[in-house]
Amino acid sequence: GAGKTTLLERTLRELASGPRPLAVVEGDQQTDNDARRIAATGVSVVQINTGSSCHLDAHQVGHALQDLDPPAGALIFVENVGNLICPAGFDLGQAADVTVLSVTEGDDKPEKYPEAFHKTDAMVLSKIDLLPYLEFDSDRAERFARALNPALPSFRLSAKTGDGLQAWLDWLSGLSTENPR
Repeated sequence: GAGKTTLLERTLRELASGPRPLAVVEGDQQTDNDARRIAATGVSVVQINTGSSCHLDAHQVGHALQDLDPPAGALIFVENVGNLICPAGFDLGQAADVTVLSVTEGDDKPEKYPEAFHKTDAMVLSKIDLLPYLEFDSDRAERFARALNPALPSFRLSAKTGDGLQAWLDWLSGLSTENPR
């Protein structure tokens, strides 16, 4: 419910005409609902269902990448199973980690789930179009996250309205085609 798939759909549509090919590895415990949403953008996608497991692992992602067979230089998104606990502890071979925190979840989440924010390369505060209806302090959420990760870039955006999206897209465009880890 953080808005990961909606953000990914919007991101893929915005980057579709760019210079880099795009591909997605979609993780969920059950169903291919999100993979079908991603496929509707025209981007290649492989679904991984984890069953009772709360996260993807590198072995699963490796097999999915073999199935995807993305071209050199592709920007590959891995949407992990959605929670702020399990996925933070597993390296999938990614070039960058992004933690998505919806304004509907509570501004104390970086304090409650520090591992997800300590290790991440960027934080997206999603669904900012809902801020007028919620008691969510964006500055407080960012302050908690930066106490754990001082140089953390944070993007306040709405995938629905497009507010704040350009800074996110610029950050993604700046990611290297080489895995820096």
